[in-house]
Amino acid sequence: MKSKLNLIVVTLFTILFFPAMNFAQTPNLGTAINFVLFSSNGAVTNTGTTHLTGNVGTNKGSSTGFGNVDGVMHDDDAASAKCAADLLKVYNKLDSTTSTASHSVNLGNGDTLKEGVYALSGASTLNLTLYLDGGGNGNALFIFKIKGAFSSKAAAKIKLINGTKACNVFWKIEGAVSLATGTTMRGTIIANNAAIKMATGDTLEGRALSTTGAVTVDGILAYTPLGCSVPVLTGPKSPVLGTTVCYALFSSNGAVSNSGTTYVTGDVGTNKGTTTGFDTSKVNGTVHTIPDASTKACAADLTKVYNYLDSLKYDIQLLYPASFGHNLVLTPHVYLLNAATVLTDSLYLNAEGNTDAVFVIQVNGAFSTSTYSRVILQNGAQSKNVFWKIEGAVGIDNYSIFRGTLVCNNGALGALNTGVTIDGRALTTTGALTTNTVKATITSGCSGIISGISTETAGTKEIMTIFPNPFNESATIQMNDASDANRYNFRIYNIMGAEVFHTALTKESTTIDTNNFPSGIYLYRIINSNGTMQSGRLVRR
Repeated sequence: MKSKLNLIVVTLFTILFFPAMNFAQTPNLGTAINFVLFSSNGAVTNTGTTHLTGNVGTNKGSSTGFGNVDGVMHDDDAASAKCAADLLKVYNKLDSTTSTASHSVNLGNGDTLKEGVYALSGASTLNLTLYLDGGGNGNALFIFKIKGAFSSKAAAKIKLINGTKACNVFWKIEGAVSLATGTTMRGTIIANNAAIKMATGDTLEGRALSTTGAVTVDGILAYTPLGCSVPVLTGPKSPVLGTTVCYALFSSNGAVSNSGTTYVTGDVGTNKGTTTGFDTSKVNGTVHTIPDASTKACAADLTKVYNYLDSLKYDIQLLYPASFGHNLVLTPHVYLLNAATVLTDSLYLNAEGNTDAVFVIQVNGAFSTSTYSRVILQNGAQSKNVFWKIEGAVGIDNYSIFRGTLVCNNGALGALNTGVTIDGRALTTTGALTTNTVKATITSGCSGIISGISTETAGTKEIMTIFPNPFNESATIQMNDASDANRYNFRIYNIMGAEVFHTALTKESTTIDTNNFPSGIYLYRIINSNGTMQSGRLVRR
């Protein structure tokens, strides 16, 4: 009985005296969660080069001056109407929250605040640095209720420590918001019946939302925060690459040629035409100088890959194809650029910590890049999960770094120029492919590439059979056509790619002594004057 009485006393004490904040939950933003900039009633305007991740729009007015946005533009449509309604609910929820502490109108200056609902009695200013300390609690909630305008001094910063997340920080402001140059803000800003203005060099991890008032930005970086109820982005499913996975450079119908010193990891070839100019000593894979069973299979699989990428419905349309790049940040989605596209400077692909996230970029037109262009991977993004579907000719200019599998439909890959690095594949359904002193490396997925050696076989048209496999003291090479024996050389490589054996084949059957081969995996090639005609894997027990 006594223990029960103690429990009741403790419970009542907790309810009466423990700060109300500890029982609060992060407000449900509804569809406003998807917007980085929004006004229920007012223009949303940008000047300068601004980089945004999240939707942008207004329910009464227009959004102007924005370049490519990693989000959807919504002006006066069903989505903006729903966002306006949800924003009002969020505002009312924050407004009704019971304050747990009062704070002076001067924020920052090196101060550290614990979780809570803070009431500020008038116009407030952020200066220097304000630390928000979650105390190790990833759900720690911070709400600032400001009865007046809010401004910052130049280079003022909000810093989150000890588990605090930007998705759990809210600023309810009864007045205009004006952030000075170089300010770093964290959290969702809701200005009630007032404008929001952000200056050049400002960073916002959160949202800038106004119930009534213009939202004006100039050369900022703003992105919706992760965590809380924000879904993890995965992008679409990757296409099944089939045999294309082992090709670095390929055309289903067109000549494939090289000039200069080009290094390739992966196969090179065409299914209609010839492949010329590649130094086989610099190709860690098979150079298919003429069409064969492998190129036929690759052409068929490439059609499937193209059809899949073409069938995907885009999530986000990038509205300014001619201005693609310029340090634009993209997240895992299907993107559409509905015209000829030029990649200038750098493009960032941000997987947001999901290493399996997939990016698909659809270009309805020709595609080209500037000199020294870059595709840069961030936060777990991988080249093997990046796919480009191009409807037209492709040109990658000098010293560019390109990442992902590039599928060109009915267009020439006519200019992979000096110093270009391809971390992925360059494939075309119809058109010539030309390289000049480049480096191309396939991404993972080709089980037949070990240390750069292709172990695929040319379909079922095998030139010879090797048995037993696995082998012990000896192995026999049996020619399927004895009349061709003197045309071929046989080479074996260890798993590091170093040659450990070679012989000219001069008869129908050749037995080799393998007593000195250590146990392990080996790769072989059967080569004639046209290059590698068959390759595969051998195992020494």
